[in-house]
Amino acid sequence: MASHDPDFPERLREFMRTGWRDRTLDVSPLPEAPQHAKRRAAVAEAFPGDTLVIPSGTPPVRANDTHYRFRPGSDFAYLTGEHDPDSVLVIRPGGEAVLYVRPRSPRDTDDFFRDRVYGELWVGRRHTLTEKATELGVETAALDRLPAALDDLAPARTRVLRGLDPTVDAAVRGHPERDAELARTLSELRLVKDEWELAQLRDAVEATILGFEDVARVLPAGRPVSERLLEGVFGLRARHDGNDVGYGTIVGTGPHGTILHWNRNDGLTGPGDLLLMDMGIENRALYTADVTRTLPVSGRFTPLQRQLYDLVAASQRAGFAAVAPGVRFEDVDRACMRVLAQGLLDLGLLPVSVDEALDKDCMLYRRWTLHGFGHMLGIDVHDCAQARKERYREGSLAEGYVVTVEPGLYFQPEDELVPPELRGIGIRIEDDVHVSADGAEVLSERLPRTADDVEAWLDAQRAAGPRLPG
Repeated sequence: MASHDPDFPERLREFMRTGWRDRTLDVSPLPEAPQHAKRRAAVAEAFPGDTLVIPSGTPPVRANDTHYRFRPGSDFAYLTGEHDPDSVLVIRPGGEAVLYVRPRSPRDTDDFFRDRVYGELWVGRRHTLTEKATELGVETAALDRLPAALDDLAPARTRVLRGLDPTVDAAVRGHPERDAELARTLSELRLVKDEWELAQLRDAVEATILGFEDVARVLPAGRPVSERLLEGVFGLRARHDGNDVGYGTIVGTGPHGTILHWNRNDGLTGPGDLLLMDMGIENRALYTADVTRTLPVSGRFTPLQRQLYDLVAASQRAGFAAVAPGVRFEDVDRACMRVLAQGLLDLGLLPVSVDEALDKDCMLYRRWTLHGFGHMLGIDVHDCAQARKERYREGSLAEGYVVTVEPGLYFQPEDELVPPELRGIGIRIEDDVHVSADGAEVLSERLPRTADDVEAWLDAQRAAGPRLPG
């Protein structure tokens, strides 16, 4: 009990334990439960004879006794569909799975009205074990049975997804390479998206496009507004239409657009500035979009801004054209970067030829672009991050992959190797791409990309006026 909590006399505590009517929840199996069962079977098949332990994670402390809103570990959610904290999935040899979850707060103890983290008078009605099993299609057991289950495991035949739950990490002796192999395998199983996952990504992308429209509708051409206002408007759409934002929203006006992970968002827009917004909504199944647009705040690109914008757009089109099953990841990157390097040479900035700049022992063009063409996307914004390099950066694309294509140019305000008129300009265009049998399917196609279309779209959004989700 915290020092600021009131004392509860025994008479009140006894009174609180009586007179409660129980109610059942009307639950039914989730439509995606069979997908999760297939995934559990696939990871079990990858490790025959081993027991696999995958926690959901614990609520992270924000400050003192307050917590951030909980979001389960991606691998755990991928295998279960469960979103509650402190849950642990145990998959036994042969694929038998048990999900250990925290049961409801009993009414014959004080927990349900005194526990601020889990008590149901504080956080609301939780599922019974039966209700949870019905929804998720997996056997459930009370969390207090987990320690005994973990004690019975043979360390040499157990693999744990580490770093999510310190209690689980401490309970099972670690074998770093075996545990790392579990993390790698889970990442690689997630590389190919099935039809249900693609539907979730399309849902997240559509919500994100609406969020961009919402922001454009409150972005004035002739007076400053705070970057945080725009962040908040997008966040409203994210919480209404999805679970939350999929990552920290980036709203960078003017020189802030040159900072790749700018998320302080404490600047003001200004007429004549470019506004770079990298934003994505995580839908309620926890799949996220990742989209970037660079807008002219005044409504029209200046000739120089348009020249640079068109260069980045041409780089992105080259990336789209390169995307296909069997194409090496690095070849898509090279297609984008060749366009940027040629543009930098034409601007008089690149001190070497394009071919020399693209050489892996040179790469001078990177001074003004910094990052590669994109990354895997899915239930994580940087999805499948534990996959082996030969399956990812040094591998080839496959049908069912989803990647971002996001070339950018960033001319820092302090860069004395560029002329003054370029300093402080940052431009990125990012879209989410499904690698289909026919090549690149741009999931975020509905959000305009060309300079002319962006200007016309911004005009249309401003003319439509602000709106609330709903």
